[in-house]
Amino acid sequence: MAERPEYPTALGASSRERITLLGHDLAADVMGEVGFGELAFWLAAQRRPGPGETRVFEAVLAALADHGFTPTAIVTRLTYLSAPDSVQGALAAGLLGGGSRFLGVTEDTGRFLHGVLDSVDGDPPATDAEWDALALRTVRAEREAKRFVPGLGHHVHKDGDPRTPRLMRIAAEEGLFGPHLALFAAIGRVHPEVLGRRLPLNGAGVCGAALADLGLPLELLRGFALLARTAGLIGQLAEELRRPVGNEIFLSVDLNNRSVAPDPYSPGDRHG
Repeated sequence: MAERPEYPTALGASSRERITLLGHDLAADVMGEVGFGELAFWLAAQRRPGPGETRVFEAVLAALADHGFTPTAIVTRLTYLSAPDSVQGALAAGLLGGGSRFLGVTEDTGRFLHGVLDSVDGDPPATDAEWDALALRTVRAEREAKRFVPGLGHHVHKDGDPRTPRLMRIAAEEGLFGPHLALFAAIGRVHPEVLGRRLPLNGAGVCGAALADLGLPLELLRGFALLARTAGLIGQLAEELRRPVGNEIFLSVDLNNRSVAPDPYSPGDRHG
């Protein structure tokens, strides 16, 4: 008789009598004992975070939860307007918009900073001057390659994103201001020397640096941003139920469209 296949997992498993999660009894040891942010960290890292790690991680989730009528929020509301029977569709529509301009910057920044740190021979910098020198080389290299430095700039908070110093302060208070945050802060100090203007270090970028310093998988950094935004999108739907604006958004476009002649596409066309 052929042996039954086995699929090992350290996550959730059920028997007739109990459910285990991460090696603990779900009902007795987890429910009512472990906060959701702590559990999300634990599930991803498969190690229970310390109180300081939980505080930094939950600060990241709060920072990324909701920013108002962003494209992800608007598409969630409009999808709900179109299909009120599909809350999951509305939430999914908003989450699918998490990319290089919104939400994805968290992962892009974490990966970028990690790549720079990996390229350093020997120990990482030990002083602000050494961090600034590394940051200066990094920004110059990106400028010469005509690439943007992820995490720099914000379309609203042009004089400084309030989330950035707050998250850096929380990480420092918990002894978790690591090399990714140190390099990001240094980029904030030196980039005007290369770019000729000062840009804010944005909240999505600092969240990526903080998550990378927590040792979480770089491949999942966007997932944590999406986890945070899910809470925000649920809030958007809750508000849409009480004070709907989706139909007004739809009609503002539908009633103000303007007919124009066709503009055939040809290879090489680029529309900004």
